[in-house]
Amino acid sequence: MNAPLRINEALLIADRAFQPFQCVAWHDGHGALSLSVIDRTNTRIGSKQLSSSDYTDPAQLEGLLLQARAELDKDGYQLQSWAMPK
Repeated sequence: MNAPLRINEALLIADRAFQPFQCVAWHDGHGALSLSVIDRTNTRIGSKQLSSSDYTDPAQLEGLLLQARAELDKDGYQLQSWAMPK
């Protein structure tokens, strides 16, 4: 996947990256995308802010999502296996 991502594609990828938890995302109106990972009790367990250059570049998005996943893993949250779509 080398072409720039549209915001809807980035949102779908982010949602799948944090399963079995829920990923809630919103666009701040200034180009940035905010992601929050929510557990089954509706508690926010992680968050990440992505600039438009972060979420439109597949390689950059993958790196940031892998970093966020590693942080959750370090905090004891077990995520399903995930790979960036090709």
